Amino acid sequence: MTSRDFRVALMIVAAVVFVGWAIGYGIGVMTKPATVVAPAPPTQPLKAEHRKRPTKITTATGAQLPGYSDVYVNDYVDLLTDEAEERIRAKFIELYDRTGVEMTLLTIQDMGFYGHSGDIRSFATATFNEWGVGNATRNDGVLILISRYDREMWIALGDGYDSSWDARMQRVVDNGFLPWFRADQYEAGLEKGTDETVREVSGVYPGQWDAGSFQRGVSWLWRKIQAIGHGLLGLVLVPIGGFVWWLRKYMRNRPRPCTHCGAMMERAGEEAEDAHLDGGQQLEEYLKSVDYDVWHCRSCGHMDINRYRSWFSGYGACPQCNYRTLSTTSTVLSAATKSSTGRKRVDYDCKHCGHHDSEVRTIPKLSDSSSSGGSSRSSFGGGSSSGGGAGGSW
Repeated sequence: MTSRDFRVALMIVAAVVFVGWAIGYGIGVMTKPATVVAPAPPTQPLKAEHRKRPTKITTATGAQLPGYSDVYVNDYVDLLTDEAEERIRAKFIELYDRTGVEMTLLTIQDMGFYGHSGDIRSFATATFNEWGVGNATRNDGVLILISRYDREMWIALGDGYDSSWDARMQRVVDNGFLPWFRADQYEAGLEKGTDETVREVSGVYPGQWDAGSFQRGVSWLWRKIQAIGHGLLGLVLVPIGGFVWWLRKYMRNRPRPCTHCGAMMERAGEEAEDAHLDGGQQLEEYLKSVDYDVWHCRSCGHMDINRYRSWFSGYGACPQCNYRTLSTTSTVLSAATKSSTGRKRVDYDCKHCGHHDSEVRTIPKLSDSSSSGGSSRSSFGGGSSSGGGAGGSW
């Protein structure tokens, strides 16, 4: 790249960054949510009364605490739609089935409803111990408590977690829950926050227990990009995408000297290109798996043929002729079930040389986590907490 090319590149980068910042800022302004938190608890009846009605229990010391009707989600303030509640419940069931960890979510209107005037940490710890969240031996339970109108939350941890887990949970609170709560997007905050809590505890995001390392890495990266926010997302992605697109186009179309005589070369048109491509190369262009540019030097007659592979082509390289004209099709021979693996045949066919090959692959068993013991639980395992965890306010 010459000094002139470098200066041009810097000017393009600066322009793209400015445009990306403008677009990102505009999106951030347009998508900024309005404040919707009511100044007092709502007076309308709670939905699904048989399951949502707040209950009180009295401890041996006479204190009042929330009761539970479900071991996974007790949304007493209707922060979640029924669909969102079921999604969170499914995550917690999956976590229990995979690891044995009991995680539960509780939302209340305020602690004063239960006669509590202290901090949320002591209230959450008392509730945790009264319910007995977690395995009694491992003490690995997790309680996520949201007190909406106190605008506070706490993640209470069982005694099986050492003190280093407090900082880990604080990151979950600060990055997973509070940014959404401060924008009054409670359902989104609870879904994103519970995802991050499950991931912190288990090392795996919900629904990815059977995913490969690459898929998990991509998912983690995408979640982090989403967490940046609408405005900053545009600020980051638009300049990067624009620069990559410009750089690829510039490097492909830039003027270039002949490597033999030093004279400037000329690029041939599409019709002239075909005269210098063989049958396989022309087929690759037809299938849009590869694109070719032909450059020639009028001075010495030297010619360069440059090959550009398509990023999104479904064709692979043929092992026989080496052209990217190999198609792949799959046929299920026997479907997988929860008790047995399945089989599928993968056929490879080259549209250029006629090469054909087949292989039979095993289809993994279907996951049976949705039908395992976690979904039938009705009580906790007897765990206890000494006050570990983390919290925050908004």
